[in-house]
Amino acid sequence: MTALPPPLPFLPDLAPGTVWLVGAGPGDPGLMTLTALHGLRQADVVVHDALVDARILTLARPGARLVNAGKRGHQPSPRQADINASLVAEAQAGRRVLRLKGGDPFIFGRGHEEATALAAAGIGFRVVPGVSSGLASLALHGVPATARDSNHAVILATGHLAGDAAMDWRALARCGQPLVLYMAVSTMGPISAELIAGGLAAETPVLVVHRATTEREEVAEARLCDLAVMARSGQIRSPAIVAIGAIAALRRDILPHLTTAAVEPTA
Repeated sequence: MTALPPPLPFLPDLAPGTVWLVGAGPGDPGLMTLTALHGLRQADVVVHDALVDARILTLARPGARLVNAGKRGHQPSPRQADINASLVAEAQAGRRVLRLKGGDPFIFGRGHEEATALAAAGIGFRVVPGVSSGLASLALHGVPATARDSNHAVILATGHLAGDAAMDWRALARCGQPLVLYMAVSTMGPISAELIAGGLAAETPVLVVHRATTEREEVAEARLCDLAVMARSGQIRSPAIVAIGAIAALRRDILPHLTTAAVEPTA
């Protein structure tokens, strides 16, 4: 691995007794911000999610304690309340705490819940934004979130809803704007059915990126009507970003000239 650059004096210090809520980006360490790296090299404790790439964890300060607080669907996982309490306790013990999340901590990352818990306990904290996995997964494969000739807006949504919350997928379909879905593979069948019932064409192009920017990355092109079968058969798997709409087809003309580590489309 290339030697790390020396500490940068214009970046903030991670003070003892405080917490940084940090976005690690989509996976590739090269897509992490300088401030995130600077925090990793100072932290006494790194509380990280399951989807944070192992290469990023190797950048932590030697001697730092790494705590896996990953929440995975349908698997035993720490409760959010316990994670909040752990962050508070570590900071109250005078440690420099870095909470590391895939993508951006404030985009489907529960960062605000943790910030609220820290504020309630009187703990100082800093939010370090990260490159959103949803937008980065697409851009790296030649898919723009917005394009002047196709759309002037994009909808970010999650397929994994908290508690009794419900999403009106038919209303989103009627918006006529592309959708970028996080955590949606397990519910892809009902979601795609509702989108089609809401007026979105069954032939609408789709791009699915699994484990973007990692060695296990897979990319699949499809149609909206294919998604339910693909999810049931394991052709698309979690974790993945799913782009639905005209933007998903915009990569085709530029793909032969695009440099990417991706596996070529499988469908």
